Amino acid sequence: MIEVHELGRRFGELEAVKGVSFSVTEHEVFGFLGPNGAGKTTTINMLCTLLRPSAGRATVNGFDVAGQRSDVRRSIGLVFQQTTLDDALTAEQNLRFHAYAYGVPADVRERRLRELLALVELWDRRGDRVRTFSGGMKRRLEIARGLLHHPRVLFLDEPTLGLDPQTRRRIWEYLGDLRAREGLTIFMTTHYMDEAEQCDRLAFILDGALIAEGTPLELKADLEGRILEAAPPGDPFAALSQLRGEAALEDAYLFGVRLRTVARAGRESEARRLMSRSGTPEDAEPSLEDVFVSLARRKAAVPREEARG
Repeated sequence: MIEVHELGRRFGELEAVKGVSFSVTEHEVFGFLGPNGAGKTTTINMLCTLLRPSAGRATVNGFDVAGQRSDVRRSIGLVFQQTTLDDALTAEQNLRFHAYAYGVPADVRERRLRELLALVELWDRRGDRVRTFSGGMKRRLEIARGLLHHPRVLFLDEPTLGLDPQTRRRIWEYLGDLRAREGLTIFMTTHYMDEAEQCDRLAFILDGALIAEGTPLELKADLEGRILEAAPPGDPFAALSQLRGEAALEDAYLFGVRLRTVARAGRESEARRLMSRSGTPEDAEPSLEDVFVSLARRKAAVPREEARG
């Protein structure tokens, strides 16, 4: 559904995206992860024809993003980080305006409008001005708007940014339902690693370049070094400080109030002895955050973080 080959983008002397290549299959949920400024939004903007690539090529639904921009735009829905709804209009008016812009036939428009507003639980609020909506309601309305014209691919740029955990979970429930009903392919960025776990495949981008790609399980299985965890009997920050700089450890950080370390490959026994000062070390399942921090450190010498989670 999406094919990207050596795609690049420059802004003057700044190379924001550096020859990335990947593909996304039909009906897949593909997560694009990385820190702020890594090139995630720039990549999405090129795939959605909002920016022209400086190098390489990409196709969406078989259409070239540089040479067939109108065809690409008819194939996609897009939900931005920041809301683009008109606050002075009602929910229904916002959707109607979008339907007119995309030339959705009248008979399809009315059925589709009711169907999507009901799906995101906004049918009873269809006549209310958007300025009265909460952040979660606006995000649900934007998702409905992005789907009004039956796109093949839905692009979501930080779809739950700034929302509370309950609303974030509800958004994901809507997306799961929509994926099943609409046969959607979803391409999304997120900073939330619990959301990334729900993706079929992931790609990590750092400083404009891809550093890893695979399923969540594959990426965690490729993590070098064993994760150890212990519950310090005293001050967890003091326990963490004692482990800083130990050569047997690739990383040491706090996971809530528990102490976690990443043992260097081949030095697990030494790491376990070090951890035993702070409690009984136990093996722990690596998280995607562990994977990304480890990859970033190895690929780009990212400084050690003292605490996460």
